[in-house]
Amino acid sequence: MKSTFKVLFYLKKGSEKKNGEVMIMARITIDGKLCQFSTKQSIQPDNWNTAAGKAKGRDAGRINALLDDIRSSLNTIYHEMQRRDNYVTAEKVKNEFLGHSESHETILSLFQKHNDDVKQLVGISKTIATYRKYEVTRRHLAEFIQSKYNVSDISIKEITPMFITDFELYLRTACKCGYNTTAKFMQFFKRIIIIARNNGILVGDPFASYKIRLEKVDRGYLTEDEIKIILKKKMVSERLEHVRDLFVFSCFCGLAYSDVANLRQENIQKSFDGNLWIITKRQKTNTDVNVPLLDIPKMILKKYKGKLPDGKILPVISNQKLNAYLKEIADICGIKKNLTFHLARHTFATTTTLSKGVPIETVSKMLGHTNIETTQIYARITNSKIGSDMQGLDKKFVGIEKIYKEVAM
Repeated sequence: MKSTFKVLFYLKKGSEKKNGEVMIMARITIDGKLCQFSTKQSIQPDNWNTAAGKAKGRDAGRINALLDDIRSSLNTIYHEMQRRDNYVTAEKVKNEFLGHSESHETILSLFQKHNDDVKQLVGISKTIATYRKYEVTRRHLAEFIQSKYNVSDISIKEITPMFITDFELYLRTACKCGYNTTAKFMQFFKRIIIIARNNGILVGDPFASYKIRLEKVDRGYLTEDEIKIILKKKMVSERLEHVRDLFVFSCFCGLAYSDVANLRQENIQKSFDGNLWIITKRQKTNTDVNVPLLDIPKMILKKYKGKLPDGKILPVISNQKLNAYLKEIADICGIKKNLTFHLARHTFATTTTLSKGVPIETVSKMLGHTNIETTQIYARITNSKIGSDMQGLDKKFVGIEKIYKEVAM
């Protein structure tokens, strides 16, 4: 429904001065709600045209010109507020005209400033992936504001709990985001609100009663048999062979894409036990990662030693291309799972380590997790591990079994 906006000038009754002049008032009406203020001008009642809301007679030109300026300014403020804010009231228009309004920081402008700062930190303390996630969140927020309020931006002070739940609904419906994806976007958005509060732009917390929860997901992984299929399959091109080697390398060391891409010869060191280890830091969290090199990753490193430019020790390509080519490998190998590079990290946690009896605390340390609960999300105990652990347990209960047989018989 279109908003209605009117400005009316009138004389204030009971405000007569000693010279008989009466104060001229301005009344703003928006959607039936009004407020008024003094124009600081006064006039003899006989020189006022009530129907037209204008001065007449002597000195009318000066007064009417001033009233026209006031009307024009109020119109400009009203239309700017419509573009900028979630909602407009007569009181807000009046306050801004009189200079009583607070400075307006808009949500998308603050979001953009934050993203520009993150971009400058890429490669220092932030990853390009983090920057891109913030950019996508800002784009979704801009599209939501345009769709919901038909404006290009709104004041941060207009962010309410209802705005937050409406944005969540928009992500789930218009953007068709899944539960966890939506939760991640809301986390990025909340970060901007925290910045606004920390800088005194926003006093209250619109997220106070909004809880962001991530659902536990049974993350995919490859079985040992599936890894063998990939290893045995003859790749049809050198490109796919390189991708296969990178994927298998991560299956046996657990490194994420960015950490594999950053590996250099100095990261391969002899450790206290005399064996070769990967000694590096996770780009995402800057935590130490120390992983003993198993035979398969050793063979892969040997295969490419001295053959790559720019100090690289593995034939790394972009993550996007890598994942696209992994889909080809999945098709060639008849693997129905969604093969992505990050799946190799899940496979290391589950198939390579936990299912072989490596303690979860050790796996957590090798993955570079700061919290063991994160490791529990990545890894799960496989049925084969359960079967192996339970094997022979019956023999430990022979005495109890004899008692039951005697009672049952």
